[in-house]
Amino acid sequence: MMDSKLKNNDIPSIEQIEDLTNLFKVLGDMTRAKILYTIEKGELCVSDICNRVDMNKSAVSHQLKVLRDAHLVKARKLGKEVYYSLDDEHVSLIFRCALEHVNEKK
Repeated sequence: MMDSKLKNNDIPSIEQIEDLTNLFKVLGDMTRAKILYTIEKGELCVSDICNRVDMNKSAVSHQLKVLRDAHLVKARKLGKEVYYSLDDEHVSLIFRCALEHVNEKK
């Protein structure tokens, strides 16, 4: 039962809740999490990401598309290379807060 003090404008809209759950679905994949942590410190090209997460280019490219579609990473093309970085500081903040939460339970 909801607290009677909670007003309707304090509750996120259905659309916002759907967007939030979709965000956590994308973040809930171990491969995508590894990729995000890999580029957290700075921009990397696809081949460098592949080397760091020990995966082939096709698999990494697929996951990067999912992350790009979710607005978690952005891409910058330079010549034949595509460089990826976190879309904004919020992505890093989400991961730092989640990791802090996980570590406090240990």
